[in-house]
Amino acid sequence: MKPPTRIALRLAARQRPQCTHSTPPIILPVVRRHRIHTTPAPPATVSPIHGTGPPPEPPVPAADSAASRLERRKKQAELLEKAQAIRQQSQSGHPAAAAATKSSRKGRDALARKRFWKDVHVREVDGAWEVHLDARPLRRPNTKEVVRLPLSKPLLASALALEWDLLVSVQQASKQHLIPLTSLVCRALDIADDDDAAAAASSSSSSRESVREGIARMLLRYLDTDSLLCWAPPPGADDGPPDGAESLRDRQKRAAEEVLGFLTGRVWPGVEIAPVLDGESILPKSHPEVTKQIVRGWIMGLSHWELAGLERGVLAGKGLLGAVRLMVEWSEGFVGTGVGVGDGVGEKRFGVEEAARLASIEVDWQTGRWGEVEDTHDVEKEDLRRQLGSVVLLVSGTGSK
Repeated sequence: MKPPTRIALRLAARQRPQCTHSTPPIILPVVRRHRIHTTPAPPATVSPIHGTGPPPEPPVPAADSAASRLERRKKQAELLEKAQAIRQQSQSGHPAAAAATKSSRKGRDALARKRFWKDVHVREVDGAWEVHLDARPLRRPNTKEVVRLPLSKPLLASALALEWDLLVSVQQASKQHLIPLTSLVCRALDIADDDDAAAAASSSSSSRESVREGIARMLLRYLDTDSLLCWAPPPGADDGPPDGAESLRDRQKRAAEEVLGFLTGRVWPGVEIAPVLDGESILPKSHPEVTKQIVRGWIMGLSHWELAGLERGVLAGKGLLGAVRLMVEWSEGFVGTGVGVGDGVGEKRFGVEEAARLASIEVDWQTGRWGEVEDTHDVEKEDLRRQLGSVVLLVSGTGSK
């Protein structure tokens, strides 16, 4: 066995403490230091560049179309069905039981997993537009009546047909988030049916609240807490905006003045609408009773298409004034007479983008300072515009405007 290698260290000379008497210095022997490794370190080897030629072109998104989206949804549905079958088979302890369960559900879910129509058409039948799934007309889920749209709303009929053309199974048609426009149209038709029933039963002493009265009562609650009338407190010395930038309060005040000037001049002349939350207050103020009565009477006089659209716009934007501004701009009924046309040469109409920015002033101001949260702010932004766009489709048309 080889003896262990000893490493010689340099011995440091110790200094002796100074004494009063003289002592000759002690000379220690100097020991040389040896290296452990004698192999020289190799230089770093740089990997050669294998790529030649110009850099690749940036990726270009493929052209999206209705047919490609439908095919992609069919593939996604097939993958989900396979994953569900594998999950059920793994959960069952016996293969025979899994096969029996699968066979029993196969007949029941065969129609739900299959799209029984090939094409969707918009046809004019007896003075109204109808959406046909092959030869079957589209029906309402609660009353089983055929969905009939006025001839003045061809865009709404086409959008409704496109919504059903993008479905890949009957099971998807039972989910409200996949058929939002169909739900909105059925809501408007339900309001019309309830108005007819209330008019027929007006002679009898019935204390039942109609659907129209319930919607008007709900919408008036948003007037006292409208997001357009709740202003931020004045900025202090420490939380003020940068030099030259607009504060949140200034932005809210400017947007509110534009909308209120339009509404009090054309929609509700002479009505006074003031901010309900201003300064350092934390409890909103209520509007005068006269203002509420005027607004309620105006809401009760809307058509069933306008009332359903106004309800959707208020629930989407959390405010009544912005939804009224959008609905009046695009309505083909009497509330939109003289609005949106002839206001000025080259003047831009109040559309979905303007209504969405009006409903999210504070969110846009905060995200402009601190940034957006991925998959949260961007999704809410698109969903808000989708819902406000459905309002425009529902109330617009080729009628009196």
